[in-house]
Amino acid sequence: MNSKHILLVEDEEHLLKTIQLNLELEGHAVTTAITGAEALKRFQKQNFDLIILDVMLPEINGFAVCEEIRKENTQIPVLFLTAKSSGSDRVQGLKLGADDYLTKPFNLEELLLRVQILLRRNKTPEAEKAIEIYKFGNNEINFITYEIKGLDGLKTEISKREIALLKLLIKRSGEVVSREEILDQVWGADAYPSSRTIDNYILAFRKYFEKNQKEPQHFHSIRGVGYKFTR
Repeated sequence: MNSKHILLVEDEEHLLKTIQLNLELEGHAVTTAITGAEALKRFQKQNFDLIILDVMLPEINGFAVCEEIRKENTQIPVLFLTAKSSGSDRVQGLKLGADDYLTKPFNLEELLLRVQILLRRNKTPEAEKAIEIYKFGNNEINFITYEIKGLDGLKTEISKREIALLKLLIKRSGEVVSREEILDQVWGADAYPSSRTIDNYILAFRKYFEKNQKEPQHFHSIRGVGYKFTR
């Protein structure tokens, strides 16, 4: 199974840790939040393949969180968890754009199965369209025209390989992507770039998008491991 990045929002600590452990055993990367406000901050900073969202949350409830998420992203699957079993709550959640709804207490195997189904469904062409134009801060990347708009506000055309590397890092936002995986997916098995090649691309991205290239906020080199993009 390909690793997916899941945002898990649940204020019951025991349940949060149990779900997190089981998702990680399935091979997924899991970011957690225990309040609605924290969930929205996580969502703004990283890209996720799925959001598991408790309804009854401190500060901002799950319905309101889902409503805010749907203003920015209509494609990411959202699975609601709730202690309420009334039909009106289920209808409200689905109206706000939730893809599925699970009532507590639930069977962990059922949760994992629903997660698997939602992640498969998110591989549709519509989901791929969500990354045609990507914005972070004042920066913008157009994956169709190969144009970027960096800190100078000017549009610049970049290479197909630069676009491919940007897309890989952004799709895996918040995760460290190994040098080996980048070489395999962006350069291909028959290419033999030098060990400094990816570093040079990352340096170029920092020139385009970073306010302070020596202390980057978005494009990170993890010594001896790989590279990471953070929103």
